[in-house]
Amino acid sequence: MTSKLRVIPLGGLGEIGKNMMALEYDNDIVIVDCGVQFPEEGMFGVDLIIPDISYLMERLEKVRAILITHGHEDHIGALPFILPKLNCPVYAPRLAHGLITAKLKERRVARDSVVTPIDPGVIHQIGESFEVSWFRVCHSIPDAMGIAIGTPLGTVIHTGDFKIDHTPVDGRIFDLPTLAHYGDDGVLLLCSDSTYAEVPGYTTSEKVVGEALDRAIGEADGRVLVATFASLVSRVQQVVDAAVKHGRKVSLVGRSMVDTVAVATELGYLVAPPGVLVPLAETRKLPPEQVVLMTTGSQGEPTSALVRIAKGEHRDVSIMAGDTVVISATPIPGNELAVSHTINNLLRQKAKVLYDRIATVHVHGHASQEELKLVLRLVRPKYFVPVHGEFRHLTAHAQLAWDLELAKGGIFVMEDGDVLELDEHVGEMKERISAGPIYVDGLTTRDTQSPVLGQRRTLSKDGVVVVVVNKDKKSGNILGEPVAVASGFLDDSETGTLFDELSVAVAQALTKADTRSDGIEDLKAKVRESARSFLAGAARRSPMIIPVVLEI
Repeated sequence: MTSKLRVIPLGGLGEIGKNMMALEYDNDIVIVDCGVQFPEEGMFGVDLIIPDISYLMERLEKVRAILITHGHEDHIGALPFILPKLNCPVYAPRLAHGLITAKLKERRVARDSVVTPIDPGVIHQIGESFEVSWFRVCHSIPDAMGIAIGTPLGTVIHTGDFKIDHTPVDGRIFDLPTLAHYGDDGVLLLCSDSTYAEVPGYTTSEKVVGEALDRAIGEADGRVLVATFASLVSRVQQVVDAAVKHGRKVSLVGRSMVDTVAVATELGYLVAPPGVLVPLAETRKLPPEQVVLMTTGSQGEPTSALVRIAKGEHRDVSIMAGDTVVISATPIPGNELAVSHTINNLLRQKAKVLYDRIATVHVHGHASQEELKLVLRLVRPKYFVPVHGEFRHLTAHAQLAWDLELAKGGIFVMEDGDVLELDEHVGEMKERISAGPIYVDGLTTRDTQSPVLGQRRTLSKDGVVVVVVNKDKKSGNILGEPVAVASGFLDDSETGTLFDELSVAVAQALTKADTRSDGIEDLKAKVRESARSFLAGAARRSPMIIPVVLEI
């Protein structure tokens, strides 16, 4: 009996970010990408979100390799947290390899990790079941690749993130002939980027952005600050080229920007004439009209350089009269309000601000509908799974394939945790596995059931109330009335006699319950419950209650 190919998305399907997909055949599992997702507003104390790999941990002996498509955080950012647990080799394009190596060293997990740089077209045998090679695509970072995975049942094509750009910044165009060759030979399954599947037409070329940045830098009277993603190396190259043309020096602000540019320059993916990239301190000696600053913070991240500059809180950079600020990015869904606040703060400081709604200073790195149709027509897969996007994006992409009457074996709109089983004749989704988000808090990981996260949500909403009770150590009697204090709960002017009434209510509840024989933890539980009940009725609030019992 022929084994089935199992397709298991662990991240990136039904959401934006933390892309990760496992392919399983017999005794072999390969993984495509290993990315993070950034927390939304209100996720207090959460630094990053990574995929749940419990399915893989239960099958460690079968995990053969992690295959990387490109160097963006939503495709490589979870490696420092996940790779030590899986302990398998990583194969990545050369720029991604450099970024991964630096990331692993920073997290001190590089010693036992094997990261192999790959070149397009070279076949790698992974386990007994998979033959893997990469092919070039265009995206908003150099060295972006799609992956062709040969299996005993046929070829799987995973596009990674892509668009079809005929004038990319680095001159390396999408390898459509290779994709067509796979299509001619027959493709079992296509997994294709769906991020902009709702957008008609074609995605604008990066060349248009280069022209807009050149105008902005050439026409500016003072300094120019350009904010973009640290990993958008092609955008950095465009800024450097414009700065050279207009006689300006470029300095980098933000650790991630500095680190990424250092790796890209060392590997030859970013080219800057000697003396163009200068330390920030050197720009203070130059006239404003000779300075360009590149910074992080295009998504309004609270601790990023641009946000601190906009608030007047950055240690080294302040807005000056005549500054032009270019935000070369489109807000990720959920970040719109934060970006708007940043723009408003910059305008209040009299900066001129250019952003995507009023100038062509950014184009996205994902294929629109006509490009997606072209890939579908070239590949002509038996089965099709839209990947990378919210459910509406996946559905829109599936409709394109349906309208083209392709993927006659089946079109499957999957979400994280769905399991698709394929053979030469049929595809079926019959199973779901655990694939929820895992929250990273510093070096600690927590799942969605973590009480710590629930406590933080409560604190952020209604604050904390501390109730102190004195207990006679010998008799067990409560001494005096409980005392309550709060933080982040209500203004002093709003509380009035509330805490006095709270103390009385807790005392009465304890007297009624006769707590003389209770241990410390039992007494705390009764204090917590009586205080919570009183505040819910009297103040219609649900703060975190911290009971303190002092034995005297």
